[in-house]
Amino acid sequence: MDPEMMLSLGSAGAAAVLGLAAIGSAIGTGTAGLAAVGAWKRCYALEKSVPFILVTFVGAPLSQTIYGMILMNALVRTATERAAAGEVVGWPAMLAIGLFGGAAMAASAAFQGRVGAAAADALGETGQGFGNYLMAIGVVETVALFVLVFIQAAL
Repeated sequence: MDPEMMLSLGSAGAAAVLGLAAIGSAIGTGTAGLAAVGAWKRCYALEKSVPFILVTFVGAPLSQTIYGMILMNALVRTATERAAAGEVVGWPAMLAIGLFGGAAMAASAAFQGRVGAAAADALGETGQGFGNYLMAIGVVETVALFVLVFIQAAL
């Protein structure tokens, strides 16, 4: 196969990981954002103080896009270095890494948004538990971190 074609197909995995991770981040931030807006509305309606800290829950799923970008850069670098050295790029593996790694990051972000939505609702209602809610969000985030670290170790 043409080296340029192998490089292009290897780079497709890089595009996939970023795109899928970003889709998950969009779903997660959208889900948590809806709940935060509802919690703020409830606070305004009850004339309670409005906790701005709910933005933390809304923004948490954005980190998976950053992890996707880091993995994307690692895939592009690996593909470029192998092509420059005249080695086989291994595009099927790179494409699979991009698809499965990106899907795992997307799932992490989407579920992090769901946990963030529940956290926004609970904190808006009670004004308590921020640390506990943040820990639950962090555990879900760990999935994406594991994917990033373990896949990079395999490159």
